[in-house]
Amino acid sequence: MKLATRYLLYILALHTVLVGLVWQVLKTNKPIFIASEGVLVVSVLVAWGIYRTFRQPAEFIRSGIEAIRDQDFTIKFVPTGNAEVDELIRVYNLMIDQLRLERTRQAEQQHFLDKLIEAAPIALLILDFDGRISTVNPKAEQLLGLSAAVLLNKPIDATGHRLLDKLANQPTDKPLTIRGQGAETYQVLPGQFVDRGFRRRFLFIDDRTADIAETEKKAYGKVIRMMAHEVNNSIGAVNSIVAIAEREQPDDDLRQALRVAIDRNDRLNQFMHRFADVVRLPTPHLVPTDLAALVQNVARLMQPQAAARAIALRPTLPEKTVVWPIDVTQIEQVLVNVVKNALDACRAGHAIELLLTPRQLQIRNNGPAIPEAVAAQLFNPFFSTKPDGQGIGLTLSRDILLNHGLTFSLQSQMDGWTVFTISYPA
Repeated sequence: MKLATRYLLYILALHTVLVGLVWQVLKTNKPIFIASEGVLVVSVLVAWGIYRTFRQPAEFIRSGIEAIRDQDFTIKFVPTGNAEVDELIRVYNLMIDQLRLERTRQAEQQHFLDKLIEAAPIALLILDFDGRISTVNPKAEQLLGLSAAVLLNKPIDATGHRLLDKLANQPTDKPLTIRGQGAETYQVLPGQFVDRGFRRRFLFIDDRTADIAETEKKAYGKVIRMMAHEVNNSIGAVNSIVAIAEREQPDDDLRQALRVAIDRNDRLNQFMHRFADVVRLPTPHLVPTDLAALVQNVARLMQPQAAARAIALRPTLPEKTVVWPIDVTQIEQVLVNVVKNALDACRAGHAIELLLTPRQLQIRNNGPAIPEAVAAQLFNPFFSTKPDGQGIGLTLSRDILLNHGLTFSLQSQMDGWTVFTISYPA
């Protein structure tokens, strides 16, 4: 029972007894009865005043609680002239001022944080208390190729994205590097923070593909330029001497041997030039190009080699014209390299298909799958699985596609097809 109710019941019982006593006085002494009635009325008024006085703080408290519950921190009370109530009002007003200040500061910090997350050049995903994605910044949408509507409210291993599947159970605060399906390389930092006393996870994902490719290119470019310089200087001088010896040599066998040496030096020089081409790759000259015609031309070019190995080479082209802004020479080199690698991977009876859509070009073959250990190194400079391979083809293709701003991947799928995919950004 509330204190106010108990007080009213007490006053009611007390004055009921007093009324009974005054009634008894009426029978014996009428003047005293009249005086007693006056005292009784005054007592009732005093009791009611006291009740209102101690009810006043309760009213203030109830109004304040309702305002706080409604998160309305603008309501303040004015002093009443009652010292005790005014002290309560002063404390309440101080509390409201502090809450309003803290709320304003928190709103400003949250606004700044939202803007920072939105403008961050690194992909960021924040998970809720149940491990579902609650925040996705624009960079994450761009990097993952999925919209926020697809990602939000899902566990990271339920999005269907290969990169996120690998990050589902990673320990926090331990940076790791993950290779994608093509030349993509991602630097990932899983972390956590405390929100309202509970831990929440977040993921920073930084696409390091271009930076790593540029670093690699600078490293091997310096080596290649140094080697090419020394080889060119040496071969030029040696070939001059050997050519003089060849002209003045009367022995045919020895003259032929000198010619073989000259030819071998020339091939060595060409070999070094091919390495140097990777370093000297020019900026692509982008021209709107009918990609279907380019794919058809590459298929015709490689058809004799495919027929000689009893491998089917089939282009599948759309009826509508597909136009991409590309450097025709460079992209043609990429397609030739990829088709040639597919031919080397296939045996008689296998097939290579070139499938073109408005936003994607796939070159796929049903030859042996690429082992995982090999797949992680395919785009590394100078890596090759062929006995006579130089490891230049895919490195050159990687640099050309990156310079064009095209995304690409190379993977063996569960259906037995190995697919090189080139995608035009939306």
